[in-house]
Amino acid sequence: MTISESAGLITVPEVAGIGAGARHRESVWILKRLGSGVLVLLAVSVVVFAATQALPSDPAQAMLGRQATPELLDALRQKLGLDQSLPVQYVHWFSGLLHGDLGTSLASQQPVTGVLGPRLLNSLALLAGAALIMIPFSIGAGVFLAARRDRSLDRTVNAGLMAVMALPDFVVGTIFLLVFATTVMPVLPAVSLVPPGASGFSHPRELVLPVLTAVTITAPFLIRQVRASMIETLESEHIAQARLRGIAEKRIIWRHALPNALVPLVQGSALMLSYLLGGVVVIEYVFNYPGLGGMLNDAVVYRDLPVLQAVSLTFAAGVVAFNLIADLLTIMLTPRLRTSGGAR
Repeated sequence: MTISESAGLITVPEVAGIGAGARHRESVWILKRLGSGVLVLLAVSVVVFAATQALPSDPAQAMLGRQATPELLDALRQKLGLDQSLPVQYVHWFSGLLHGDLGTSLASQQPVTGVLGPRLLNSLALLAGAALIMIPFSIGAGVFLAARRDRSLDRTVNAGLMAVMALPDFVVGTIFLLVFATTVMPVLPAVSLVPPGASGFSHPRELVLPVLTAVTITAPFLIRQVRASMIETLESEHIAQARLRGIAEKRIIWRHALPNALVPLVQGSALMLSYLLGGVVVIEYVFNYPGLGGMLNDAVVYRDLPVLQAVSLTFAAGVVAFNLIADLLTIMLTPRLRTSGGAR
């Protein structure tokens, strides 16, 4: 069925063409974002390799000890390829990455891939637990405060959120450790001892304090972001029109205002998860949790360069992935970006 062009109207095939064009632009945008993510990881790999090579350490000396003879040190350096130029070492290392070979740990003499896998799962368990609590709680608290803007409760909670945001991560973890694991209410383990080979997903009790710490240091930022976005949306013209039509305030908040305030939440959640991915170093150290943070700390102490490089690249890949997912969700939540070419 076609609408007459003589009437100056758009035909149905033309409307279909507009939809196809929007989908094409969206696909091109996604491919561009993936390509830019790959380029970022490539640049990060160069920086990570150069930074680790600049550390004042000798992997051969770290492996053989201080009593090793110069002959043994030279032989090991040759075996590890450390006698070659830095560009040649980088090419060998990067080609190994492309084939899934992250090298061999200098401390344990085990493949880095096998050592990294269990630690990565434990850190993912920590991040997943934090996200499942942080995001819904931040939405609820932000909406609650926005609906009570400038009241005494809103001002008091905002001051408390600012105070929590000012606390360093290790201080928050130490407070929870003192309150829930040692003196006041010793109901949780002070140390998150997940057995070797086991996953944090199968030991939820050991995850409680690390997850609680992660939520506490990230939720205040998201709550304030949701509150600010909701206040801006509630003051918009279309919300005023909804009120004039007699729509109930609860329906306005949850059905009209909140969907328009989700985009800042998505971007903020990606930022906080990226922050947590690096912040797990402190959290895992406080609770002795066996994740990537503890692995990175050990690699620095023992100058285990292959492990240090692998964990750093994993963190970088996680940050790129979180931001890519957030951008995709932003496009999905914002129809005008899909139809007006905003996803270019």
